[in-house]
Amino acid sequence: MASLSDDTLRKILIQIQQTAVQSQRALNVSLQQTSVKDRERRILQLTIDEIGQMKGDVNLYKGVGKMFMNVPRSTMEAELKAQEKELSDDLTSLNKKSKYLEKQFNDAQSQLRDIFHHAPNQQ
Repeated sequence: MASLSDDTLRKILIQIQQTAVQSQRALNVSLQQTSVKDRERRILQLTIDEIGQMKGDVNLYKGVGKMFMNVPRSTMEAELKAQEKELSDDLTSLNKKSKYLEKQFNDAQSQLRDIFHHAPNQQ
């Protein structure tokens, strides 16, 4: 590393720092999205459970804009289960993305530590 010029080392250091900052920001966004999707999925699960506890002859209504439409029970359950599956798939992909971003951030941090640990002491 001593053969590299100071300017080149500075550019490498800045690039690693930028990678770490971008990874941390993206990780925070991903974690926020995960918590929102998880909350939505829990609400859907509660709704599905409530509908399952009702008698078969109960009228179910779906909100459409500012009004409500009568919807058959089977249609309502199918839509809710499809939404729940979609949210579960989104959560799976967000968790994978979060793991990747966390690894990228940790790698950048370890690179920075290595650079400063192996840097000659200048006083």
